[in-house]
Amino acid sequence: MSQAETKRRQWYVQRISAMVLACCVVAHLAIMIYAVRGGLSGAEILERTQGSWLFGAFYAVFVLGCAAHVPVGVTNIAEEWFGVRGFKSVLIAQLFTWGILILGLRAVWGVIAS
Repeated sequence: MSQAETKRRQWYVQRISAMVLACCVVAHLAIMIYAVRGGLSGAEILERTQGSWLFGAFYAVFVLGCAAHVPVGVTNIAEEWFGVRGFKSVLIAQLFTWGILILGLRAVWGVIAS
């Protein structure tokens, strides 16, 4: 695959994942504002969402959106700001991806596990 084709795919991945993340952020903020205005604390919110596969699925989509979006930006930052190119920039991006996936999905599991 040519470098131009790779950049084109990265551009599409970042734009599509940004659309998913925008929807997730708006929904997340709306839920949090509604819950906090209702007088719920963080512990009470967690208690109500614990075991909810619907909330788990929503936040899993959020995590997957981040895992798709962030590496493209990290690769660009590594290349443009630090001059790291090729394998090294891809490796840095993959480390971020795995970190987001492992920590994010672990947090989702913590919410849905009863």
